Amino acid sequence: MASIVRTGLALAAGALLSAAALAQNFPNKPIRVVMGFPAGGPLDQHARLLSDKLQAVLGQPIIVDYKPGAGGSVGAQDVMRSPADGYTLMLANTGVMAINPALYSRLPYNTLKDFTPVARTAMQPLALLVNNKVPAKSLPEFIAYAKAHPGTINFGSAGNGGISHLVPEMFKSAAGVDLVHIPYKGSAPAFTDLIGGQVQFMAESIPQAAAYHKQGKVRALAVTSKERNPALPEVPTAIEAGLKGFEVVGFYGFLAPAGTPKEVVNKLSSAFQQVMQLPEVRSRMVEQGADPAFLGSDDFAKFLAGEMPRWAAAVKASGTKLD
Repeated sequence: MASIVRTGLALAAGALLSAAALAQNFPNKPIRVVMGFPAGGPLDQHARLLSDKLQAVLGQPIIVDYKPGAGGSVGAQDVMRSPADGYTLMLANTGVMAINPALYSRLPYNTLKDFTPVARTAMQPLALLVNNKVPAKSLPEFIAYAKAHPGTINFGSAGNGGISHLVPEMFKSAAGVDLVHIPYKGSAPAFTDLIGGQVQFMAESIPQAAAYHKQGKVRALAVTSKERNPALPEVPTAIEAGLKGFEVVGFYGFLAPAGTPKEVVNKLSSAFQQVMQLPEVRSRMVEQGADPAFLGSDDFAKFLAGEMPRWAAAVKASGTKLD
């Protein structure tokens, strides 16, 4: 029995030494960042912004690898199956990590079991918009208008189960209004119909919303973050506009396969923190519509665990299921 215990202790000590050695030499080759969406979108812009600076901090190339499909699930599955050595990371968002588990009945990964959170890097607020034909000039006026016309006001989204669908669903519940969802294949056609008057309401990311609001093509009534957004400084938050507790924002974050050594995760997390402190990174991130919001590995894990039931409730309330 004593020999078995000694053997077990020796193996454990060896594993600790191996992990420490790995961390000490890490990284000594390129790091791959997997993205479950096509190039050119907001998540890709975020990846490019951070990877350029990250490779300077870590001293190794950062390679962005696109694995689009199934709402980001294809990329997540690729990372889940990769070696847990810190050389494969995933840049994910709210949809991949918090919405998909409630949306898909046969999801090939488990957010909390199959990944190790490395760093949350940003939060992505949205703006609540109406077209110019809607008489409401403020969020309270729109809520009153919607209550006076139940079931007759449409809202557009980029598709079933996405954040632009679920945020209005949360708004409906918080405000006690009855709005009708019209899903589109992407935000561009939805925006076209918002401007044209076919839909009256929409929740959209800040850069596009701010551009059309400033051009006078739509009217921004509120933003969904706790603080006002610098791109729309004159637009109140939903909380300021009277919708108590209504803070709904998406997030961006980096994760590694489950089992990645803690020492390696800490080294990566520290590198992200250094990058996030650069003024040029923070200002560029805001221009891209994301608020810099760093969390280290442990805090990001707690954040994820808290976000999942919130978005699951929104998916359930919407009645949406995808397979």
